[in-house]
Amino acid sequence: MPQPKVGVFICRCGGNISDTVDCDHLREKASKWSYVVVARVEDYLCSKPSQDRLVEAIKSRGLDRVVVACCTPRMHLSTFHDAMRRAGLNPYMLEFVNIREQCSWVHADDKEAATKKALRLLKGGYERCLELEPLEPVEEPCRQEVLVIGGGIAGITCSLELADKGYKVYLVEKGPSIGGNMAKLTKVFPTLDCAQCILTPKMAEVSRHPNITLLTLSEVENIEGYPGNYTVKVKVKPRGVDV
Repeated sequence: MPQPKVGVFICRCGGNISDTVDCDHLREKASKWSYVVVARVEDYLCSKPSQDRLVEAIKSRGLDRVVVACCTPRMHLSTFHDAMRRAGLNPYMLEFVNIREQCSWVHADDKEAATKKALRLLKGGYERCLELEPLEPVEEPCRQEVLVIGGGIAGITCSLELADKGYKVYLVEKGPSIGGNMAKLTKVFPTLDCAQCILTPKMAEVSRHPNITLLTLSEVENIEGYPGNYTVKVKVKPRGVDV
């Protein structure tokens, strides 16, 4: 089995990281780890020039996995996945290490401790990257039904938008009628338009929309499953008494 070829790329983030963490120290340590072929520091790893250098390094050095130490993956994970694809690598052969939000920003008053922690995070990311395997997206069927909880103006608008797009919508409202707090107002900010003039037509549209099932006097009791395949138990209160 061929040995891994790892690239470690560390971002200064325009000082957001490097003002607290000694990035050059991280690069020096990482360069001595087994299987590390490339260890670099970039000013802005998310920028196009740095991304191009990352792609070039993967291609020219034959890297088969990459560790990036930078900001939160919530911001730029897709950016690096795109770079991996451009370089011909499976995007899941990337390990993302957050040394900004999880290190430099929370330890700005102690640079030495921040650098030590960043090194431990980076080493953990490196060790994990050695276990990475290529992954391929799997398509799963998704039920074209939506549960909206709460029959205020937000829930009403959401239900109508989804229903107009062809989704089957279940709108659950714990009260006897939809409308929420807006039904108690006479005017709405900032235009001071008539609240009922806006709300009433939408309430009527919900009641007659073929894709909306309205459940009033109802509350969600239990939710099981996962995104795209939830099973929800709804408790419906009695609506009257037979005499």
